[in-house]
Amino acid sequence: MDADFAIVGGGIVGLSVALGLLDAGQGVVVLDGSDADPKASRGNFGLIWLQGKGVHQPRYARWSKESADLWPGFAARLKETSGVDVGLRQDGGLDLHFNDDSLADAVTEHEALQAELGAEYPFEVLTPETLSIEEPEVGPKVAAAILHHGDGHVDPLALIKALSAAVVARGGRIIGATAVTDVAARGAADAGFRLTCADGAEIQAAKVVLAAGLGSAQLGPGLGFAAPLRPERGQILITEKLPPLIRRPSLIARQDRAGGIQIGATNEDVGMDRRVTLDGMAKLAAEAVDAYPVLARAQVLRAWGALRVMSPDGLPIYQESPTCPGAFLISCHSGVTLAAVHAMSLPSWLLRRDSAPDLEVFGETRFAA
Repeated sequence: MDADFAIVGGGIVGLSVALGLLDAGQGVVVLDGSDADPKASRGNFGLIWLQGKGVHQPRYARWSKESADLWPGFAARLKETSGVDVGLRQDGGLDLHFNDDSLADAVTEHEALQAELGAEYPFEVLTPETLSIEEPEVGPKVAAAILHHGDGHVDPLALIKALSAAVVARGGRIIGATAVTDVAARGAADAGFRLTCADGAEIQAAKVVLAAGLGSAQLGPGLGFAAPLRPERGQILITEKLPPLIRRPSLIARQDRAGGIQIGATNEDVGMDRRVTLDGMAKLAAEAVDAYPVLARAQVLRAWGALRVMSPDGLPIYQESPTCPGAFLISCHSGVTLAAVHAMSLPSWLLRRDSAPDLEVFGETRFAA
């Protein structure tokens, strides 16, 4: 065998899982695709976000909260291992609302989650008066905001760099520009798996984890997974570097540590189309200026579109193959939020240890109907 585990996918999800398995004493090889692949990890918003997650599935709220709580220690460990500071800021995030009806609906959802989770779900409603103190650049069109104290953000590109360096430092192998075209069990039970690459190379591993985002939808059925994954385009704008303007991130905008304002993101069902559109950019810019009028004078430097990886209900998928034991599917659209728990808790599930988290509600059986 080339490794105990072969991880198909070298994005934030795959690298986080790889790092956790290495820390658990496993040999790991990560197979990343080409730059032409739709890499969600290289186009995301960088949020560690709890608000609104788990409204219809409290286990998802708890899982996200567990990861958010682990993030400070995870970021410190990444810096120690890789030498890369991921720029973690976790002093809360704002959900901005432009009318009272929208706010009321959100408060109802938050109260339902707080009733389920108790003190684990701290939030408060900021009136315009309080909001003007907490976030002076928020404009008069914003009726109120919900502040969740567990939210935050990181530099997503620094996170990928840190995870890659940490995986290598811990003894893992990362093979880039390697498109996996087929994964198959090697015949007899417990004989492991053979991964075939586009260039003809083969990798042998005792176990395999599909963490390839939308690529898992193509590879999954061959291993017995339904893999019902679909793309959702999100367009994002980046401004010039500006003086400190936005103290806490929101779903509309955040200021990165270099000073640029990241504005996003759209939610578009357009298949595999990653193009940036004028309508999309105009919509993002208008909403950003409504929320933060000072941005009307900002220069936009870059724009891009990326594809989220969405399951039918928006929740993660954690599934061991029913037909090929030792093959696992891991998919989510909150790779940054869940990175800490993927590295620090999920490996015990992959290794079937007594300390494994209960992830049954995230299995594919929920799609059987």
